Formats: sequence, structure tokens, C-alpha cells
Amino acid sequence: MPDQTSSSRSTPRKKNYLRPFVVAALAAIGTTGCLKQLILEGQIASTRTASAAVNTIQDYEVAEKIAMAGLGQMEGFRYLAPENEDALFLLTRSWASVALGFMEDAMERAEDEEGTGPNWDYHKRRAEAAYDRAVWYGVQLLEQKAPNFKDHTKNVATMKAYLQAFEDPEDAETLFWVGNAWLGRANVGKEKPDLVGEIFIGVTMIERSVELDPNYMRGTGFTILASYHARTPMAELDEAKALFEKSLSMAADKIYLPKVQYATRYLCNKGDKENYVRVLKEVMAAGDGDPYQRLANTIAKRKASRWLNEKRMRENCGF
Repeated sequence: MPDQTSSSRSTPRKKNYLRPFVVAALAAIGTTGCLKQLILEGQIASTRTASAAVNTIQDYEVAEKIAMAGLGQMEGFRYLAPENEDALFLLTRSWASVALGFMEDAMERAEDEEGTGPNWDYHKRRAEAAYDRAVWYGVQLLEQKAPNFKDHTKNVATMKAYLQAFEDPEDAETLFWVGNAWLGRANVGKEKPDLVGEIFIGVTMIERSVELDPNYMRGTGFTILASYHARTPMAELDEAKALFEKSLSMAADKIYLPKVQYATRYLCNKGDKENYVRVLKEVMAAGDGDPYQRLANTIAKRKASRWLNEKRMRENCGF
């Protein structure tokens, strides 16, 4: 007869023998989710770095298709990692860039073809919605570093106080794109008093961005501020001129949007047709410029070409 005492002791020995393998298996299951999250966040970070390559593309139609496809990928990233800083930044920058570079371009083309008709209105609503989305993601990004953004949007003083939380030169990039989206939305929807009344929010963000890193994107922040101060013939044109001179110097004939904005905002509102035409023709005749800003320069040339149209000059500038 078998020894019952010996038999009963065999079971615990098996459990002790298997326990390390069970623990290891459970640990592996527990870390799978973390590993997937790390891989996802690494992929998002890599996408942010690699996104600069799109700016080297000169072909407008190719770049537009890439940009639109990229939006879908980035929306997916954010869905999987809703708090990821890189994903929020990419969506802020991309929606604002697509609105300016492609949707406003289509809006202006429609305006030249048919005036402010249904096709123009369609592209206008697209641009406004894109800027809305950029602002929405941008505010979430700001909130990660400085909560209660909405509570500080009462006036210029409260906004400036809020923006003091952003003190690293690297914050200039975030503030630039959120401010850019904010001002772009107000420009497209300028018939809406609520958007126009909040322009100061975008302006103070760009001002803080320039304080933190005046050289970001070859001083494009100065171009945006100059354009704001030259928004009408009755605006702060002297201040606009000084800011445009700074931005044009920093662009060093390598990026062309400052020249386009200088002509279509400042020279247009000053009624200086001779220099207006000269500057826009310089943009049209310019070469490749900065190879890392080919797409932006292509967009600038398209805009320069449209603003040399006699009808557009007459209706917008009065000459």
C-alpha cells in the first residue's frame, strides 16, 4: 500500500515548483499594456520629428494629399493616447497649417472665380472648422502646463499673467501654433464679433512666443504681429512697419511669406501700389529659398500671384 502521508505531500511540492512560472506569466500580461503604450508614444514622438520632411516638398498637390492623410493618422494617435503632448501638438500645428495653406487657398481661388458665392462659403466654413479644431487641441496642450486657461482670457493683463507659466524657449513653439490658430480663426471669421473680440488672446500668445524665442521659424512670429498691426488702414501702421522690417531681415530672402504679408497688409493699406507690385513680383521670381521651407514658399508664391490680380488689388487695396 502506498504511503498516504508521502502522497499527500506531493501536491504542495508541485505548487511550489510552478509558482515562479505563474508569477512570471502574470507579470508579462501586466506589462503588455505598458509596453504597447511605450511603443505608441515612441511612434508619436518619431512622427513629430519626421513631420518636418513635408516642408521640403515643393509640389503643392502632393503636399496637400500628404497633409490630409497625415491628419487622419494623427487623429488616430490622439484617440489612442488622448493626453500625449506630441499628439496634441501635431494636431494643433497640422489643423492650423492645413487651414492656412490649403483651405484658405481654395477660399481665395473661389473668391476670384465667383466672388463670395457658395463655393467660397464652403471653403470658408472648412477653414473656420479646421482652425476651431486646432484651437481646441491647442488649449488642451496649454492646460497640461498651466491649468484654467479659460479663467485667464478676460483681458490682456490676465492673459499675460497666465503666459508667465511658459518660460522655457521650447514653449515658444507651442504658443506660436496655438496663437497662430487663434488669429487665423478670427481672420477667416472676421464678421463674427465674438471672434474679433478675442483677438488679443492670440496676439498675447504670439508676443510671448517671440519673447521666448525670437528666432523660431526665422522670426515668423514678427510677421504675424506685423500683419496684426497692419490689419486696417487705421491700425498701427508705424508699429507694423518696424515689425515687418525685423521679420524681413530675419527671413533673409529665404522664406517668402513675410514679403507677401508685407505687401498685402502694410503696402496695401498704405496705398503704395508701386512697391506692392514690386515686392509680390520679387516673390514670384524668387528661387528655391530655404530647402526646409519649400512648401511654405510655394504657398507664398501662389498667394502672391493671386494678389497681383487687378480685381483683387482694386477691391482690397483701392488701386
